[in-house]
Amino acid sequence: MADKVPGKAWVVTFCGTAINLCLGVLYAWSVWVKYLKVPTLPDGKLDLAKVGTPIAQFPGWTYMSAAELATPFSLCVIMFALFMIAGGRIQDRLGPKVGAITGGLFMAVGCIVCGLTKTYGGLVLGMGVLGGIGMGIGYAAPTPAALKWFGPHKRGLVAGLVVGGYGGAALYISPLAEWLIRTQGITGSFVILGIFFSAVVIIAGSQLAWPPAGYVPPPAPVKVGAAPAKAVGTAVDWAPSEIPKVWQFYALVFMFIAGTQSGLLVIANAAPVLGKAAKAVPFLVANAWILASYGGLVQVPGRVVTGMYSDKIGRDNAYTIIMLASAVCLFLLPWVIAAGNVVLLFIVVGIAYWQYGGTLALMPAFTADFFGPKNLGMNYGLVFLGWGLGFFMTRLGGSIEDWTGSLAWAFYLSAIVLILGVIVARIAKRPMHAAE
Repeated sequence: MADKVPGKAWVVTFCGTAINLCLGVLYAWSVWVKYLKVPTLPDGKLDLAKVGTPIAQFPGWTYMSAAELATPFSLCVIMFALFMIAGGRIQDRLGPKVGAITGGLFMAVGCIVCGLTKTYGGLVLGMGVLGGIGMGIGYAAPTPAALKWFGPHKRGLVAGLVVGGYGGAALYISPLAEWLIRTQGITGSFVILGIFFSAVVIIAGSQLAWPPAGYVPPPAPVKVGAAPAKAVGTAVDWAPSEIPKVWQFYALVFMFIAGTQSGLLVIANAAPVLGKAAKAVPFLVANAWILASYGGLVQVPGRVVTGMYSDKIGRDNAYTIIMLASAVCLFLLPWVIAAGNVVLLFIVVGIAYWQYGGTLALMPAFTADFFGPKNLGMNYGLVFLGWGLGFFMTRLGGSIEDWTGSLAWAFYLSAIVLILGVIVARIAKRPMHAAE
């Protein structure tokens, strides 16, 4: 039997990708950090005495410390996670159009606020609060809507395609933001992107839809003479009130924290890291956004391919592979930066980005497998709290850099948390509902 889904299923999937290509502006944050962070002294430490002094090339803007610039990013992550729950409820109750468009417009307005206020407080309000609210509500809509059209054997692939847009955003937003900053200034870059994002989310969001009543996703194709595929997901749809009662819910949250904290740490510091490691390559120093954009390029296949092969080898095995590989890279990263080995830097950072992207493809599929697709918007919103809690390493990393002049210990601690996530993943198995 051929596995065929309606054309509308793929329209929903790729419009969801387009929405996430806008919501993922957070992944290009390091481009603005490069221009706003205080310069370094000859000994490599930040010149904190210049915090609050004017930036000559950007009238109205002042220099900020690493910890200050980590705050809007970290707050955005927290608000994102908290409002994923509200976004999930909106998606489950009102449909994906409402959530996607509402969230996208919140995020777009947040970008405009960042640009017009020209202050640290404006960045906190615009990116941290409004941006985080918008991302949470908007991100909760596309993936659950798309997954409802497909069976368990396609969940990893479809989740990877939709969330791939969020990771892929850095691929084009990073160079676009760099160009806009150089030609229109920091204020212009935020305002122009905000207007562009609002147009895209309105158009793409209007195309999101649930399957019609009574729709049943096509089953996995079975070869003649082969045994039917073993079910990988629950046959019971768990209510949001039920999932916190089983320990596997908390295991998924911790696994999300582990996979998130490492990726956010690298994402928030990508451009400055390349600037430090590539001192002997003036072009890369002047165009440090390249590492952030490269990360977006790697994240897209990281999400799609990880989701796809998790359909074949199992979610837990896919999770284990990417987490352990990334842990090794994070242990190596301080040495790579100090050595100025740019080629190796792109390899280890690329693996870290791949792992982070893969985590975001695996977790919605894990949630659907464990708790069913019917209430996936709200259920995944609850599990997504783990993504928000992963902010701690970014904020801690900013403080560590202010204290020591280096992110080395932040990378080491991050690798240890990844290993703990693997241990939890090997223990956690799908819970049995009372109805089973």
